[in-house]
Parts: sequence; C-alpha cells; structure tokens
Amino acid sequence: MTSSNADFFGHPMGLRTLFLTEMWERMSYYGMRALLVLYMTGAVSAANAGLGMSQLEAQAIYGIYVGMVYFLAVPGGWLADNLLGHQRAVLYGAVVIALGHLTLAVPIESSLFLGLGLVAIGTGLLKSNISTIVGKLYADDDPRRDAGFTIFYMSINIGSMVGFGICGYLGEKVGWHWGFGAAGVGMTLGVLQYVRSRHLLGDAGLKPNVMPEERRSRLNRWAMLVGLLTAVVVLLFGSGVIEVKASVFAENFAYFLTTIAGLYFLYLYAFAGLSAAERKNVLLLFLLFIAAAAFWSGFDQSGGSLNLFARDYTDLNFMGFDMPVSWVQFFNPIYVVLFAPLFAAFWAFLGRRNLDPSLPLKFALGLVFMGLSFLVMLLAVGVALESAPIGLQWLLITYLLQTFGELALSPIGLSAFSRYSPKRYVGQMFGLWFLASAIGGVLAGLLGGEATDGGLQSMSPIFSYMIQYYVGIAVLLVILAYFFRQKPDERRSEGE
Repeated sequence: MTSSNADFFGHPMGLRTLFLTEMWERMSYYGMRALLVLYMTGAVSAANAGLGMSQLEAQAIYGIYVGMVYFLAVPGGWLADNLLGHQRAVLYGAVVIALGHLTLAVPIESSLFLGLGLVAIGTGLLKSNISTIVGKLYADDDPRRDAGFTIFYMSINIGSMVGFGICGYLGEKVGWHWGFGAAGVGMTLGVLQYVRSRHLLGDAGLKPNVMPEERRSRLNRWAMLVGLLTAVVVLLFGSGVIEVKASVFAENFAYFLTTIAGLYFLYLYAFAGLSAAERKNVLLLFLLFIAAAAFWSGFDQSGGSLNLFARDYTDLNFMGFDMPVSWVQFFNPIYVVLFAPLFAAFWAFLGRRNLDPSLPLKFALGLVFMGLSFLVMLLAVGVALESAPIGLQWLLITYLLQTFGELALSPIGLSAFSRYSPKRYVGQMFGLWFLASAIGGVLAGLLGGEATDGGLQSMSPIFSYMIQYYVGIAVLLVILAYFFRQKPDERRSEGE
C-alpha cells in the first residue's frame, strides 16, 4: 500500500499524479486523432493541404493506428509486471509519446508513420500500467476503489476536451502540423508533471514482480532483442522502405489480434495454475472482453466515419462561425463530465438496495445504447440523402447515446479488470482489457472505410449491420448473466 493521505477528493494523493498524467496523455492522443483522418483525406491542392488519400485507405490506417496503440498495451503490461515496474513504464511511455507527437509536427509526409509508430509504442507502455497503479493505490476491499476509477476516468474526458479544442482548431484553421505540435507540447507537460509529483505514488507499482535475478536478466535480454527488432520495423515502415496496402494489413491485423486474445485467455484459464475461483473470474472477464471489443468498434467511429459525416454532410455553422469539424467530438467528453456522476450515483443507489445489475447486464446495456446511436445515424443518413447538409442535432443525439453506453461499460470494465484479475497477472490483464480496444479500433477503421467509401449510399448497410450485431451480443450477455448471478470471487490469490 501507499500514501494514506486522503486529500484528493477523499482519495490518496497519488491519484492526483495519475489523473494529471492521464489528462495530458489523452489531450495529446485525442487531439491528434481528431485530425488524423481529416489530414489524410484532405485535398493536396487545398490551402491547408492534406495527403489526398482515399477514405478506404485513410480509415484503414486510422484503424491500424488505434489497434496498435491498444495492442501494445499487452507487452507494455508484461514489461511492467516483470522488468520495469509500473511507475517506470509510465514514465518511459510518456517520453516516447511526446517524441512521437513532435515527430508528427514536422511538416513532411514521411513523418506520419514514424510519428504514429512512436505514439503507439509509448501508449502501449503507459496506458495499461497507469490504470494498474490506480488500482494499487487501494486495498482490495477498499470501498473507494470504484469511485477512484470514476474520478480517474474524468481525466480522460477533460484531456480530450482540451485536445479537441486546441489541436482541432490549430490543425484545421492554421495548419495540420501545428495541431500535431500542440499535442506534443501537451504530452511534454504531462511528462514534467509526472516527474515532479511521482513521489506521491509511494510504492504503488514501483517494483516488478519478485523473481530470481537470473531469470529477470534472461527476460531482460529477450526484451531488449524484441525491442530492437520492433524499432527496426517501425523505422522501415515509417521511412517507406516497406510498403503494404493498409486495408489488407488491417484485415489481417484484426485476425491476429483476435487470435492472440483468445489464446491468452485460454492459457490463463487452463495452464496458468489458477484456482477454481480465479478461473471463474477469468471466464467472466473473457465475456466482458468480447462485449468491449464490439462496443469500441462503434465508439471509435467518432474519429473516422462520423468525423467525415460531420465534414461532408453536416452544417457546422454556429452563429456565423464555421466550427472546426473536430470540435463536433467535444460532445462526448462534455456528456461524460455531465452524466458520469449521475451514473455513479445510480449504481450506488441500486447497490444500497441490492438491485445493482451484474457486470454482463451493465455491458449489455452499453451495447444497446451503442446500437441505438447507429439507429439515429441510419435515420440521419436518410435525411442527408434527401437534403444535405443536415442539422447538427443528429450527431448530438448520436454522441449522447454513445456516451450513455460508454458510462455503462468502460469505467465498470476498468474496475472489473482491476478487482477480478489474478493478482500475478494484473498488469497483463489490463493489457488484455485494452486489447479489446485494439480489436475494436481496427474494426472501426475497416467498417468506417466501407461505410464512407461510396458516400451516403454505402453508409446505410454498414450501420444496419452494426445495429444487428450490437443487439445480438447484448441478448447473449443477458442470457449469460444468469450464470453470473453470484458476485465473482474477490479472493485474488497468488495461484494457490
């Protein structure tokens, strides 16, 4: 355990360090992401020249990038668990992220893939491990844990609002690389803040798992070799020496990620030496993983197909001011800040009356909201086919429903993976949680590319398909919730 000071909204002071670090990281991530597809599909001849890519290829690259960001959280969690400790992993990751965004700020086309690669590697080191440290600030039975994760989750939305506002405006109104540079400055501030206040974390996530030094040295040598090979691959792709069609790579990447996730869950369940209670918890987390991957495939459309719909088919003039396209993404974090306390209070209200829904039911509710959001988009496409541009209210309602889904699923999932993961594998389990986001991100790019490749005419069948699979998975979760009526066993053993 760590600092006992309960000075940050009634929580350990270390939560403030993690809150601000995550805020700046999400500022840089979402600020850049809001511009990425717009930059790649922008006309080469425009005043603010883009790269002139097709929507299919641009969204495939977007999906690969989002997928890589979250996929690399799995080896990032392993490195923290076994070699670095979570605190050092967060520091190293933050520095690499800042370097990646500053690389993107260089106004040459070849900086794109190198910068994206660096951001992905750095986020892989930071993302899962910062959430792991949040969990380590609390004892396993501390009733403040869920509230702590909710507060931490607010940092994501505050950071994204700052990113959309600053990076979006500079990127669209001044120059794309100014927006990317602003993301780099934000992440640099996050690094400085973390270094100055890291002592508040105490020993939470400070040291890796205990193991013989001979084994740690051997693992360290292998990690350095893999890291070197990864750096070479990033440089080869980033410099254009190796070229591959993005849509083909994205499809195979989705298969690869799904296979990796399935095999790892199988390993944990059958071969990791877990107790019966831990295996039951792993099975539950696997079901939540499937639902989360499906959810993020729709949620991450905000930076892809929904962003392009806002640009091409929505009236963004507000009181005589032509709003940047990326500012439409303000709505989600604003909604989260407004409604997160209400959702937390609602779950607490139900819990006091022993009516709190099971985890599968909460996730099913999140998927239903996501399905409803694409039903709204389906109607919006019909209106746009009759008369475009259409009013902004369609996207307002869409993002509101997606936010309700997010609040029913995402903070609950973070808390569940913190509480019910086998103790020896907690860092890697957070990596698996973010691997669901990786699969969802790649699918978002593939589905978004298909949806926008033929204009409005190609959107309706893709959105209809998405509605169907959200409802289908939600129904399956409701049925499976019967088998998890009892709360998961919270005794996280060392594998006895």
